Amino acid sequence: MDEDLIVHNGGCHCGRVRWRVQAPSSAIAWKGNCSDCSMRASQSFIVPSQRFELLGDSKEFLATYTFGTHTAKHLFCKVCGITSFYIPRSNPDGIAVTFRCVDPGTLSHVEIKLYDGKNWESSYNQTGIASCSKTNEPK
Repeated sequence: MDEDLIVHNGGCHCGRVRWRVQAPSSAIAWKGNCSDCSMRASQSFIVPSQRFELLGDSKEFLATYTFGTHTAKHLFCKVCGITSFYIPRSNPDGIAVTFRCVDPGTLSHVEIKLYDGKNWESSYNQTGIASCSKTNEPK
Protein backbone atom coordinates (compact mmCIF):
# COMPACT_ATOMS: atom_id res chain seq x y z
CA MET A 1 0.00 0.00 0.00
CA ASP A 2 1.27 3.47 -0.82
CA GLU A 3 1.75 6.12 1.83
CA ASP A 4 -1.35 8.07 2.79
CA LEU A 5 -2.68 9.94 -0.21
CA ILE A 6 -4.87 13.00 -0.11
CA VAL A 7 -6.58 14.96 -2.86
CA HIS A 8 -4.88 18.14 -4.00
CA ASN A 9 -6.63 20.53 -6.40
CA GLY A 10 -4.86 23.04 -8.57
CA GLY A 11 -4.51 24.66 -11.93
CA CYS A 12 -3.23 27.58 -13.94
CA HIS A 13 -3.31 31.31 -13.15
CA CYS A 14 -6.49 32.18 -15.06
CA GLY A 15 -8.35 29.10 -13.80
CA ARG A 16 -9.26 27.65 -17.18
CA VAL A 17 -7.04 24.61 -16.55
CA ARG A 18 -8.07 22.78 -13.38
CA TRP A 19 -7.09 19.36 -12.09
CA ARG A 20 -6.99 17.12 -9.07
CA VAL A 21 -4.22 14.79 -8.02
CA GLN A 22 -3.84 12.16 -5.33
CA ALA A 23 -0.49 12.51 -3.56
CA PRO A 24 0.90 12.65 -0.02
CA SER A 25 0.65 15.92 1.90
CA SER A 26 4.46 15.98 1.99
CA ALA A 27 6.10 15.96 -1.44
CA ILE A 28 9.52 15.76 -3.02
CA ALA A 29 9.71 18.31 -5.83
CA TRP A 30 12.39 18.20 -8.47
CA LYS A 31 14.07 21.45 -9.52
CA GLY A 32 15.35 20.98 -13.05
CA ASN A 33 18.15 22.86 -14.74
CA CYS A 34 17.65 21.85 -18.38
CA SER A 35 17.12 24.74 -20.77
CA ASP A 36 13.31 24.66 -20.42
CA CYS A 37 13.07 23.97 -16.69
CA SER A 38 15.62 26.61 -15.75
CA MET A 39 13.79 29.29 -17.76
CA ARG A 40 10.46 28.35 -16.14
CA ALA A 41 11.99 27.79 -12.68
CA SER A 42 10.25 24.41 -12.74
CA GLN A 43 9.77 22.66 -9.39
CA SER A 44 7.42 19.69 -9.66
CA PHE A 45 6.52 16.51 -7.85
CA ILE A 46 5.82 13.41 -9.90
CA VAL A 47 2.84 11.08 -9.54
CA PRO A 48 1.58 8.05 -11.47
CA SER A 49 -0.66 9.27 -14.30
CA GLN A 50 -3.67 7.34 -12.96
CA ARG A 51 -3.63 9.60 -9.89
CA PHE A 52 -4.08 12.75 -11.98
CA GLU A 53 -7.37 13.99 -13.43
CA LEU A 54 -8.10 16.99 -15.64
CA LEU A 55 -11.38 18.65 -14.68
CA GLY A 56 -14.16 20.10 -16.78
CA ASP A 57 -13.18 21.47 -20.18
CA SER A 58 -9.52 22.07 -19.20
CA LYS A 59 -8.22 20.07 -22.16
CA GLU A 60 -9.60 22.71 -24.55
CA PHE A 61 -7.26 25.30 -23.03
CA LEU A 62 -4.03 23.28 -23.18
CA ALA A 63 -1.23 23.57 -25.71
CA THR A 64 1.84 21.32 -25.88
CA TYR A 65 5.48 22.18 -26.41
CA THR A 66 8.17 19.54 -27.04
CA PHE A 67 11.84 19.66 -27.94
CA GLY A 68 14.91 17.40 -28.01
CA THR A 69 13.71 13.79 -27.75
CA HIS A 70 10.05 14.95 -27.78
CA THR A 71 9.36 12.55 -24.89
CA ALA A 72 8.48 15.31 -22.43
CA LYS A 73 5.16 17.02 -23.13
CA HIS A 74 5.24 20.52 -21.69
CA LEU A 75 1.55 21.42 -21.39
CA PHE A 76 0.57 25.00 -20.74
CA CYS A 77 -2.58 27.09 -20.65
CA LYS A 78 -3.28 28.82 -23.99
CA VAL A 79 -4.71 31.80 -22.13
CA CYS A 80 -2.30 32.58 -19.26
CA GLY A 81 0.72 30.50 -20.32
CA ILE A 82 1.20 28.69 -17.02
CA THR A 83 2.57 25.15 -16.99
CA SER A 84 0.75 23.71 -13.98
CA PHE A 85 1.66 20.13 -14.94
CA TYR A 86 3.47 18.25 -17.68
CA ILE A 87 4.61 14.79 -18.74
CA PRO A 88 8.31 14.53 -17.89
CA ARG A 89 10.94 12.79 -19.99
CA SER A 90 12.15 10.97 -16.87
CA ASN A 91 8.67 9.58 -16.18
CA PRO A 92 6.60 9.37 -19.37
CA ASP A 93 4.15 7.16 -17.45
CA GLY A 94 3.59 9.92 -14.88
CA ILE A 95 2.64 13.54 -14.40
CA ALA A 96 4.90 16.25 -12.99
CA VAL A 97 2.76 18.66 -10.96
CA THR A 98 4.10 22.17 -10.45
CA PHE A 99 3.82 22.35 -6.69
CA ARG A 100 3.24 26.12 -6.67
CA CYS A 101 0.08 25.51 -8.74
CA VAL A 102 -1.51 23.38 -6.01
CA ASP A 103 -4.32 25.24 -4.24
CA PRO A 104 -3.26 26.36 -0.73
CA GLY A 105 -4.00 24.19 2.27
CA THR A 106 -3.16 20.59 1.34
CA LEU A 107 0.63 20.48 0.91
CA SER A 108 2.19 20.43 4.36
CA HIS A 109 5.83 20.16 3.30
CA VAL A 110 7.84 20.24 0.06
CA GLU A 111 11.43 19.05 -0.13
CA ILE A 112 13.30 20.34 -3.19
CA LYS A 113 15.84 18.08 -4.91
CA LEU A 114 17.96 18.96 -7.92
CA TYR A 115 17.52 17.10 -11.17
CA ASP A 116 20.54 17.84 -13.32
CA GLY A 117 18.90 18.09 -16.72
CA LYS A 118 22.11 19.42 -18.26
CA ASN A 119 23.55 15.96 -17.54
CA TRP A 120 20.27 14.16 -18.03
CA GLU A 121 21.39 10.51 -18.32
CA SER A 122 23.66 10.50 -15.27
CA SER A 123 21.06 12.34 -13.19
CA TYR A 124 18.38 9.87 -14.28
CA ASN A 125 20.56 6.95 -13.18
CA GLN A 126 21.66 8.52 -9.88
CA THR A 127 18.43 10.06 -8.55
CA GLY A 128 15.95 7.20 -8.74
CA ILE A 129 13.42 9.62 -10.22
CA ALA A 130 11.90 6.87 -12.39
CA SER A 131 10.33 5.29 -9.28
CA CYS A 132 8.23 8.43 -8.62
CA SER A 133 5.60 7.43 -11.18
CA LYS A 134 5.28 3.85 -9.96
CA THR A 135 2.69 2.59 -7.48
CA ASN A 136 2.98 -0.16 -4.92
CA GLU A 137 -0.62 -1.14 -5.66
CA PRO A 138 -1.26 -4.65 -7.00
CA LYS A 139 -1.86 -4.75 -10.74
